[in-house]
Amino acid sequence: MGCAHGKCCLPRGGADGQGRGAGGGLPGGRGGATLGRAAVPGADLVLEYATLTVDGLYPDSPGRESQDAYLVATRFAGDPDLHLFAVFDGHGASGTACAGFARDALPRLLLAAAAGDGDGGSGSGLAADPAAAFREAMVGVNTEMHAAAAVDDSMSGTTAVAALVAGGALHVANVGDSRAVAGVWRDGRVACEELSWDQTPFRADERARVKACGARVMSVEQVEGVRDPDAEGWLADEGDPPRVWARDGLYPGTAFTRSLGDLAAEGVGVIADPEVKSVEISPSHLFFVVASDGVFEFLSSQEVVDMVAMHPDPQDACSAIAAESYKLWLEHENRTDDITIIIVHIRDAQNSGPAGGDKANCSSTGAPIALHAVQSGLPVFVQSEANHLNGIAATPSSSSPTERRLSCVAPSPTHPLLEVGKASEASRPTQVEWHSKEGGNELEQPLQLQRPLPC
Repeated sequence: MGCAHGKCCLPRGGADGQGRGAGGGLPGGRGGATLGRAAVPGADLVLEYATLTVDGLYPDSPGRESQDAYLVATRFAGDPDLHLFAVFDGHGASGTACAGFARDALPRLLLAAAAGDGDGGSGSGLAADPAAAFREAMVGVNTEMHAAAAVDDSMSGTTAVAALVAGGALHVANVGDSRAVAGVWRDGRVACEELSWDQTPFRADERARVKACGARVMSVEQVEGVRDPDAEGWLADEGDPPRVWARDGLYPGTAFTRSLGDLAAEGVGVIADPEVKSVEISPSHLFFVVASDGVFEFLSSQEVVDMVAMHPDPQDACSAIAAESYKLWLEHENRTDDITIIIVHIRDAQNSGPAGGDKANCSSTGAPIALHAVQSGLPVFVQSEANHLNGIAATPSSSSPTERRLSCVAPSPTHPLLEVGKASEASRPTQVEWHSKEGGNELEQPLQLQRPLPC
């Protein structure tokens, strides 16, 4: 969701499916997919990750730019045990600029916060107190965004959810209503473990906090006098969520209580301080997901976990979740939100299965999970947006995302790059390492795949 004057205010469509493409597919956008692999030697783990972004469908604004951004920075700060994954969901007229600014600034400020001196820092400092580093960095992004002449964040901003793998621990910082969840083997099933909490006026604690700062909390219909302004019985599936309003005006109308940017909303308690959760990665942790609310608007965290569990290839899981999310948006509304997903499988480096691969191969729905071996030579595909890490060290990488039409995003039964023992040497992309140095730090540079991935 966004501000009342941004992407979330379009009317919900009825059951007539207005705006639906022929055949119920995913029209009107593009998909950019990446696939990669990174070792965590300090914890004897391997991360196999995939990302996917799908532009939203806005029939009334056919040329609208996507407001989502994301980053993947493996070997963060040059540390083989640090890997950063983040998603940013912009909103308002300058939402795209706000999301891009946050993506660019967060890695730099995260290391500066860890160092404590503003000069960069090291991975060891970040691993020592990641929660404090995340809090200082997020607030720093917010402050820099306010001061940036090229970004008008007076009535625009972005969410931010970032997951940092630091050896055998996972640290998640969240501002807004994007989300991170983990799939954990528990009681004979793959269960959802929430790694973040949506910060919206639906939460009583967040509602009380912004009210203490002078905000009114009402839905649009309450503001318009259609409903009792004092009632608090909002329902999540009504399409008219509670929002944050100033006492003396019809602004900012945000459906969240924390964000980066949104200068006008700060006076009524919309803050940039993240909530941070840290967990130890156990053998039961199979994977985690970081995604924008375009995924979670109509899918629960458990439903997303179930879909990941059904697909051994994280790229196929991204595609399946995006397709289902897109379909559900069009069943409820006459448009879709931008959809961005990062899925990270956690695997034991000493065997071919995931960290919980010794468990029975069943999802939470009882369906089989096809656990598979990972090719040791799988190249790392790094998204092009990693160019914007402002000199922060990132992994040596090969290849870049392939841009694919949405009609090609549907999940495939297998992926040739992951199909053990079947990919010939001729069909594998050539692995190349290419680095540039900026300010003494390595910066990821994308390379083109030698062969396009099949749809």
